[in-house]
Amino acid sequence: MNSDIISDHVTWIRASVLAGILFDILLGDPVYLPHPVRLFGKAIAGMERRFNMGSNRRLKGVFIWLVLVTSTGCIFCFTDHILMSFGLWYYIFCSLFFFYGISTRSLIEEALKVEHKLKKNDIVGARKQLSKIVGRDTALLTTQRIRSAILETLSENLSDGIVAPLFYFFLGGIPAMMMYKMVNTLDSMVGYKNERYSRFGWFSARMDDAANLLPSRLTAALMALVTFCPRSFVYILRYGHNHSSPNSGYPEAALAGILNCRLGGPSLYQGVMVHKPYIGLNKREISKNDIIKSCCVNLLVAVTAYLIILVFYS
Repeated sequence: MNSDIISDHVTWIRASVLAGILFDILLGDPVYLPHPVRLFGKAIAGMERRFNMGSNRRLKGVFIWLVLVTSTGCIFCFTDHILMSFGLWYYIFCSLFFFYGISTRSLIEEALKVEHKLKKNDIVGARKQLSKIVGRDTALLTTQRIRSAILETLSENLSDGIVAPLFYFFLGGIPAMMMYKMVNTLDSMVGYKNERYSRFGWFSARMDDAANLLPSRLTAALMALVTFCPRSFVYILRYGHNHSSPNSGYPEAALAGILNCRLGGPSLYQGVMVHKPYIGLNKREISKNDIIKSCCVNLLVAVTAYLIILVFYS
């Protein structure tokens, strides 16, 4: 590949990143548009129904992970390679799937929808709205526990929904970004520690942990850096490991340090109490302002990460 072709390729990628960011700002994650993650979900659900039965469920779980992640990589690598010589079509391909790979606006919008219900004293509506963005049971949550859950999901999904996809885009373009999205979707659908999925989904859960090992810590560091908060670094080191997940505690600890509050603690998941450690010491009341500040932190980290990608492709 000569220097002119490389220059054109880099130009198209930079332009597609800008277009993808613009689409995310303008559209978020509209339900009326087709989305590859929904297609991933249908493929996972179909294979789960077929294979999650009988004996050897662990091996079957490994098998469907390998099939789905490998096929995703092959499809997107093949498409990327074919379209690379067709400038405009390559630009459209990269722009569209970069947009599908990130979720800055939708995450913040969903969090603010829950807070809006609380502002109207509609705790039942807030619980129902929260259930759309968290895996825990929400039916019995108090206002404080709802706000704590909002902060936790904002910090966790800042890694899963923004920094991690950008990290893999940095490493391997759209194919690596989409492979990560398949890994993450597999974990979200079958990576539960319950009777149905504990054997079948164990490999998906472990692979998602591995995929997020570096991005989660990078997210936490970026959160502390963009807010110029020394306490956040202290909390990352002190509380980052205080979580049932090997990764989620790091961005949560960073946010708890920024806000000087306490997150975590026991939560119900599908009727089972999961005893998660607390992150932070200050048991103060979490307010609407904390939700707004957390949304601003997410935006600052997203903008910083986008700028890093654009500088790399400059």
